[in-house]
Order: sequence, then C-alpha cells, then structure tokens
Amino acid sequence: MDLITACQYILDELTRKLSPDLTYHCVQHTLDVVEQSARLAAAEGITDEETVAILQTAAYYHDAGFIRTYDDHEEEGCRMAQAILPDFGYTTGQIDAVCALIRATRIPQSPQNLPEQIICDADLDYLGRTDYPAISQTLYTEWITYNKLPDPARWLPIQVAFLGNHRYFTQTNQLLREPLKQQALEKIKAMPAI
Repeated sequence: MDLITACQYILDELTRKLSPDLTYHCVQHTLDVVEQSARLAAAEGITDEETVAILQTAAYYHDAGFIRTYDDHEEEGCRMAQAILPDFGYTTGQIDAVCALIRATRIPQSPQNLPEQIICDADLDYLGRTDYPAISQTLYTEWITYNKLPDPARWLPIQVAFLGNHRYFTQTNQLLREPLKQQALEKIKAMPAI
C-alpha cells in the first residue's frame, strides 16, 4: 500500500474539486481529522503499522464524497475509495477496513471498535476545543447555503441538542475534550434565542 501517494492524491482532489460553499466540510476539516486521528491513535496505544495506515487513509477519505454529493457522502466516499485505492496497492481487505471507518463517521455515530472510536472522535474533536465557536460558525454558514437549516432560529436549539447528545468514545477525548464541550454547551444554553 502506497499510503503517502494515496493520501496526497485525495488531498489534491479535495483541494481542486470541493465547492467553496463547503465552509465546514473543507480541506482544513479533513486535515484536522487526519491530525486528530494520529494524535488519538498514539494516545490510545495503537502501534500496528497497518492499522495506523488504514486509519490515516480513512481520515483523508472520510469526507471525499462531498466532491460529488452532500447527502449520503459517506457511501460516496466509500465508492471513491473502492475505485481509487487499488491503484495505490491497497487490498480488498484494506479498502473494506477504510470504508468501515468512513461509515463509522455517519451521524449518529456508533463505532464498533477502537479505530472507529478514534475516527469518530477525530471527526468531532472540535466540539471540545476552544475553536468550537469559530468552527461551529462555518457549519452554520454551510447549512444556510445548502438549505440544511431552513429556519436560522433553530440553530441554537440544534446545537444544544447535538452537544447534549454527543459523546466522545475514546478515554483520551473523554478526559481532554469533554470538559470544554460541556462548557460550550452551558454557554449556548445561556444565549438568548434569536
């Protein structure tokens, strides 16, 4: 498996083909998920080289489906991985593992193993960081553009429900990110309705 070239290929595709209207699901988000996946894998003790490589590949490809569709982008991303990754020496089993990780990021998340927990936590890592308000605003803008939020007055209640129902799966993010997420939730609850 040629991990570096496979990941650079999809990064180049994302850079060229993602709509500029994708203010949240953009290249920066993908790179953040790549970074957080690596951090969490190390913190959670994953040392197997193939597992780490599959996780990194999935992090790069997890939102590639947005190149073609907004809804059900995870399945489209899997189809893209199935078409692209054989050219970089990935086996069917490795591609299936990448697709399982991509599918694990679908909301609501329900990861079945530690690598799936890691990519889920990496995908929503920002919920428990100090840059949550800024990143949340990019999602708000994207949802308005794509008509995913027909009534802007619903934004804060949606955020309260999402943060309230979300949980981190890895011990690392339960300790590191959960407290800040709870603080963000309390701040949103205290905001006046629009």
